Amino acid sequence: MNKALSSNSVELQGFILTREWRDAQAGAELSIWARTPQGPLKMLLTVQQPVLFVSRDEIGKSGVVLAANWQRKPLTLKTLDGEWIDAIYFRRQRDLLDCRDMLKSAGVEVFEGEVPAAERFLMERFVRGGFVARGNLIQRNGYLEMINPSIKADSFKAKITSLSIDIETSPEAKNLYSIAASDGQNQRVFMLDEEATAIPDALILFYHTETELLKAFFDWTAEVDPDVLIGWNVIGFDLEKIQDYCNRLRIPFALGRGGSNAVVLQPRNNMEQKLARVPGRVVLDGIETLRAAFYQFESFALDSVANELLGRGKLIESTVSDIKTAEIDRQFKEDKHSLAKYNLEDCRLVNEIFDKTSLLEFAVERSRITGLALGRHGGSVAAFDHLYLPRLHRAGYVAPSIGARTFTTMSPGGYVMDSMPGLYKDVLLLDFKSLYPSIIRTFKIDPLGLAQPGDKPVPGFLNATFAREGGLLPAIIDELWERRDQAKRTDNKPLSQAVKIIMNSFYGVLGTSSCRFYDPRLASSITMRGHEIIQASRTFIEQAGYTVIYGDTDSLFISCGDGRGRNSSPIDLGRVLAKSMNEYWNKRIRDEYDLHSYLEVEFESHFSRFFMPTIRGSETGSKKRYAGMIVSQGVAQIVFKGLEAVRSDWTVFAKEFQTELYEKIFHDQPFEAFIKQAVARLYSGAVDNKLVYAKRLRQSVGDYKKNVPPHVKAAKLLDKPGNRIRYVITVNGPEPVERLRSPINYDHYQEKQLKPIADAIIPLLGKRFDDIAAAQISLFS
Repeated sequence: MNKALSSNSVELQGFILTREWRDAQAGAELSIWARTPQGPLKMLLTVQQPVLFVSRDEIGKSGVVLAANWQRKPLTLKTLDGEWIDAIYFRRQRDLLDCRDMLKSAGVEVFEGEVPAAERFLMERFVRGGFVARGNLIQRNGYLEMINPSIKADSFKAKITSLSIDIETSPEAKNLYSIAASDGQNQRVFMLDEEATAIPDALILFYHTETELLKAFFDWTAEVDPDVLIGWNVIGFDLEKIQDYCNRLRIPFALGRGGSNAVVLQPRNNMEQKLARVPGRVVLDGIETLRAAFYQFESFALDSVANELLGRGKLIESTVSDIKTAEIDRQFKEDKHSLAKYNLEDCRLVNEIFDKTSLLEFAVERSRITGLALGRHGGSVAAFDHLYLPRLHRAGYVAPSIGARTFTTMSPGGYVMDSMPGLYKDVLLLDFKSLYPSIIRTFKIDPLGLAQPGDKPVPGFLNATFAREGGLLPAIIDELWERRDQAKRTDNKPLSQAVKIIMNSFYGVLGTSSCRFYDPRLASSITMRGHEIIQASRTFIEQAGYTVIYGDTDSLFISCGDGRGRNSSPIDLGRVLAKSMNEYWNKRIRDEYDLHSYLEVEFESHFSRFFMPTIRGSETGSKKRYAGMIVSQGVAQIVFKGLEAVRSDWTVFAKEFQTELYEKIFHDQPFEAFIKQAVARLYSGAVDNKLVYAKRLRQSVGDYKKNVPPHVKAAKLLDKPGNRIRYVITVNGPEPVERLRSPINYDHYQEKQLKPIADAIIPLLGKRFDDIAAAQISLFS
């Protein structure tokens, strides 16, 4: 039953969950779902007008005749080139697309012609998650509604609730076996039991048909009423399969609020991902949200991530898909309670992973910073637009459309210094805190400042100059920087991480052609300034009497030497050098540019032992690869960067071998006996389970034509290979773990795994792997 709560207007604070724009019969309308203290709220904004911009002179000269219902209106805005702008308003989004195509055919440049209408509505009001809405409230079935309320920005942060869901199916997913759901307090398993033979359980609900099961799940979800649905590959598998079952059974996919239908949308191309639209609810996939928060794992499979983060995994542990599927099928037929426990445990693992990593809080803070939808992954370019465009408009300008300008000049990447390979004692790591955002702040790098540099501009690179005052991007970074400092003061790690990611994304955004402000002068003025800073810092350090053995984008690795004549500890020296460098850059930037420096050098780490390898097979020092030992409160920890111990394409045995070998070398312990023992264990078969390679298929097996890598050769031996192939090198070549028929080729692992790792470092100590291992290998020949 629907009823108006009050004839008078009321005001509600809320936090946006979803937004959707559509062309309705009366015109374009925007539907926004939100969480408020009073409950879920739907705001329907009708008769919205999509808009694009054109140059007044250009459209006047073109002779283009607009449709009668397309309203052209002059504005007091200009292009970045200084031309006056007219806006063209439309009744429907479809009309905008038709007009955009017509203008393009006539050679008329369109400005901001692809800004999503829902995003424009929110960004122009500076609404980023939190808002205040004023209007008349209507009580609907399970939610509140406002029609055409006024909306303004607010800092409100709601308590968002989530529900983890997971399904189990028959082989090939043709039939549904069960659905588990848990929010930590409320949890259920909805299980199919056609013959009604299962013993009742408080957590398990049994149903005779898939239709009954699905409807019960939808009803229970409506009762629990979560704001967010979470899971593992929850869109690409769980929700998509539920949609397939609903279509087959001809029942509504009624997972949205108010009993509304959900839908899983297929991607338009290989670059896009599947999307789930569940009215009133956000869908967050655990894998994609972890990646958005910059978590890295060797495998993003639920079992692997859970074991690494929680110390436990799935109840059916097999990594072989056929074996796992067969066990799920067996349990469904013979032991439904065990299957229910397995199904529910997957939900619990997802909940605990989200709690452990604060993923939901991270997604909320990212939305509050950028204004992007809570369920959106990635979107750095869109986030930049959301932050920059409304400020640009208030400064009196509009932006070009994406791809409107082309350039032949490319901007360079970060500066990576040639390394000085070797085994060192006492190496210091100095790091420029958020170097690229600091460069943007210090040197006023800004799209509007580039277009309108004014008097006494700040020099950039590639003949770029930037306005000293009024820069929009430096001001945005100022605000974000303050929010991150505040987050650190209050130990708000999700906010700190979200701010760090969005600030560090700005250089990448300005350096990609998918950004409407793309200009090589912008990106180059960041990276080439970074080159200058790192090179000048190296000179400063070396003039102080120390050797820089490596530098990478924003970091310098400094050898303290043999310690003779040094009165301070390496840690004290690191702090002194950082302080001196900050004073140097403050003075240099003030003297040369009359600017305030936001560059900040931090003493990051002291490596008591440090190894910089050569490029394999040469004398040249490698880049982005090293290992170092840090001792903190008496506990030693080895940090690996780019080496085999942290690479997913090396075996577990090789990683363990490298880790223990470096432990011994860094602690000045004998290592020859260890190498002999490792070889003996290899040839004896004691470590066969650690000789598995794992690699992902990037395309279908049949698409590999010319160069067929080992994991593809192994995949071809499987009837139905998955995306991730686990294989072993045998005397007959690569074979998948599931179809291992030949003896293992131990010579391969000795030559391609152990030897390269050892011979990267022990020659510095006067040893060679072959000399140490030869006698041991002969015992197995």
